[in-house]
Amino acid sequence: MKKAVASFLTAALLLAACGGGGGSSSSSTDNQGTGSPGSGTASSGSDKAPVTLRVAWWGGQSRHDYTLKVIELYKQKNPHVQIETEYASFDDYWKKLAPQAAANGLPDVFQMDYSYLSQYGGRGQLEDLGPYTKNGTINVQDINENTLSGGRIDGKLLAMNLGSNALGPTVDPQILQDAGITLKQDWTFADLDDIGAKLKAKGKLIASDLRHDVYFPYYLRSQGQHMYAADGTSLGYTDDKYFIDYYTMYQRWYDNGYFLPLDKLAQKKGTPEDDEMVLGNAAISFSWSNQYILAASTAKRPLDIVPLAQWNQNKPLFLKPSMFFSIAKSSKVKEEAAKFIDFFINDIDANKIIMGERGVPVSGKVKEALKPLLTPDQVKVFDYVSWVEQNSSQIDPPNPVGAVEVDKLLKDIAEQILYKKLTVEQGAAKFRQEANAILAKNKK
Repeated sequence: MKKAVASFLTAALLLAACGGGGGSSSSSTDNQGTGSPGSGTASSGSDKAPVTLRVAWWGGQSRHDYTLKVIELYKQKNPHVQIETEYASFDDYWKKLAPQAAANGLPDVFQMDYSYLSQYGGRGQLEDLGPYTKNGTINVQDINENTLSGGRIDGKLLAMNLGSNALGPTVDPQILQDAGITLKQDWTFADLDDIGAKLKAKGKLIASDLRHDVYFPYYLRSQGQHMYAADGTSLGYTDDKYFIDYYTMYQRWYDNGYFLPLDKLAQKKGTPEDDEMVLGNAAISFSWSNQYILAASTAKRPLDIVPLAQWNQNKPLFLKPSMFFSIAKSSKVKEEAAKFIDFFINDIDANKIIMGERGVPVSGKVKEALKPLLTPDQVKVFDYVSWVEQNSSQIDPPNPVGAVEVDKLLKDIAEQILYKKLTVEQGAAKFRQEANAILAKNKK
């Protein structure tokens, strides 16, 4: 096991144990690039027709800052291109994207999440990138097919993976040590009872929360089950025991005060800056491996990344595209949009700015070029993802159409359980009935 995971396994660190990426709410337009797609004024010396691209993404402030630097580099190398930028926190991003999609006005290049891929792809709003990979506009010669496969639906490449990612909680080893907590190699979710009690005695939380649409499906995988049926027309598990077992634990953790109260959780923007672990109020941030660097740089103190609970039960861990870039079907400048994506994933100078923050780079050449430049924190992420690759199983297919609605339903029912408006058993039955009704619309 490589360095990062080896450090996790040593008792000296005293470690204990994740859509979506968070980010500060903001948006911006590059002052040098205004107007509709395909318009703009070329810089002096350019003999190419001027092009304006709209590029959108979500993330925290540091992601915004370095992405703008990458865009400036692209414009230096392509002076005929001007770029309008749009960015926001994860939740606000999708709220802004929905009306743009309805008006057939999506950005030319926009960040896509695995949980939304079927929704936008199923509505015909995403361009097939296959032709651009075949003609070399997007160079995939140094990218493993398994890395690309996460962006495929019905044989079409609708999204380009920007980096490999895995569930991996970020932990504060000092808080854990002060609470007398040592994590077993084969720790489970049930261990959070003891971990939470010890942390509470020191005035600390376990974490802000466990995001329902991420960790309930992960728990199902650890039980050999899946959130969705293969055809996307129903839930993938048939016994409500799994829901009942998981949310009985969750309700106990919440009632004992190990997570943030729901009213305070509702005020969170999902940014690293307001994460309870980063703020020093909790021991763990249940997050993704690519979020570790942001958390560590924001916290400005030693942190670590560890395998998630029950990782050795049915191999529930998986490698996930941390996020994608997609091209809008409505874009008038698809060729230039494809060139921008190629630059983002393959240009060495660009990736020296990105430094794997959106996930371990997909290009083998880029990974090799970055190795000598990695900080110790970045090495932890690269090594952890390599370890997960050896201790995981295949990722589930992209969530079916209706999954966003099912995710909201799960969150609402979980909150009703925590507020004692429903029993866990009532919540399990209600979730199954209403989720299956949503998914049944996919039947042909």
